[in-house]
Amino acid sequence: MKLLERRLTLYEEKYGVLSADFYAALVGGRLASYDAFDESRVDFSRWKGIFETWLRRKEAYTRQIQERGLTETLRVQPAY
Repeated sequence: MKLLERRLTLYEEKYGVLSADFYAALVGGRLASYDAFDESRVDFSRWKGIFETWLRRKEAYTRQIQERGLTETLRVQPAY
């Protein structure tokens, strides 16, 4: 998830809005005026895909923590 978050940050810095706000505006149809611009159309498509992937992974993580608990999920590596 950290890699996805770093990629989201690049778009957030470029466009000056958080990914959740961008996504809400995009699915709400409030960004249609940007469809005429090739760069933003490509960026918005990629940004949307990365954000949706992040959402799915976050939901899976949350579900796993709720079902198994933190102590069962936690991976501890022995120190040598």
